[in-house]
Amino acid sequence: MSDYARRQDNVCKESIVNPGGGGMDMQALLQQAQQMQQQLLEAQQQLDEAQVEGTSGGGLVKVTVNGRGQVEDITIDPSTIDAGDTSETAQTIADLVLAAIRDAETSVEELQQEKMGPLAEGLGGMPGGGGMPGLPGF
Repeated sequence: MSDYARRQDNVCKESIVNPGGGGMDMQALLQQAQQMQQQLLEAQQQLDEAQVEGTSGGGLVKVTVNGRGQVEDITIDPSTIDAGDTSETAQTIADLVLAAIRDAETSVEELQQEKMGPLAEGLGGMPGGGGMPGLPGF
């Protein structure tokens, strides 16, 4: 190891051991990590409790999803059903349900960004969606 590399290695070790030397304060870093973990848990809890509604066909179909994007309820207005043309009605309902789910998914993505976005920024933005397992996009 060269003298320069040895000095740099010693400086790094002193920074961790001696926070007063202008290096990292490990205690403060750990406290910050614990705060971020708590904020993450709170944001996840809020998403678990949230309900978002998507609609289509002017409200003929409504889909309720939770903050994680799981469908919890689908409501179809009875006026949507045409007893005289069941095959066309079935396809229309399927299209309306799909559109309502997509509408709800868009709202969930916005809600997730609102709740989790600040946490990702606190982690340096995590370019490329790289570092938080179990959290898409973070």
